[in-house]
Parts: sequence; C-alpha cells; structure tokens
Amino acid sequence: QVQLVESGGGLVQAGGSLRLSCAASGTIFSINNMGWYRAAPGKQRELVARITSAGSTTYVDSVKGRFTISRDNSKNIGYLQMNDVRPEDTAAYYCNAEIATSRFFQARGYWGPGTQVTVSS
Repeated sequence: QVQLVESGGGLVQAGGSLRLSCAASGTIFSINNMGWYRAAPGKQRELVARITSAGSTTYVDSVKGRFTISRDNSKNIGYLQMNDVRPEDTAAYYCNAEIATSRFFQARGYWGPGTQVTVSS
C-alpha cells in the first residue's frame, strides 16, 4: 500500500552536516502533515521537527537554528537538514507522514523503519 523509507543516516563528526530524506510511495492521494522523530538509547521517542502541507514548521528547542525540515510535494519526499550536529543528536531517526490514499477517507499516519545517525566527538 503506502511505504515510507528514510535514507541519509550515517557517521558524522561533531560540527558537521547531514541530510535525511523520507520518500513516500504507493497509492497516495495527498500528504498532509509530516515530521521527523528520533529515539536515543534508553530514551523516549521525541518529535524533532514538523511541517504542515502549507509549509509551516515547528522544532524542538534543542535543534532550533541547526536543523531545517522541508518537503518536495511534487516528488513526495521530505527532508531534514542537520547542521552543526552534536553527540547528543545521536539517535535513530524516523519519518512520520499523514497520508490519504483516497479522497473519500481521512488521512492516517505512517512510519518509516528509521535511519541511524551517529555523531562522533
């Protein structure tokens, strides 16, 4: 049906940059809100950034000024640009998107399998 796949994770040095991508595929009528979450070992999953279909964005305080969420609606791809990364940013990052597969039904949330980001000091 609908699938979300993240990519772009990996090892990066503190102070460096990384760009994560989230590609949606399958039967898609529309994609409303979408966001990026992360889960560090021993910690609860937290919302990192969110973007609405209109382009309005929200960020957790710890990443403001460093991360930027964006989307390409024509390609059904979401992005998370990570600049000036820190060791505390190390976590598994997950994409979440609110997708409607038909104009007759309400959109529901979908999750990607995640991509690991490790920041070395």
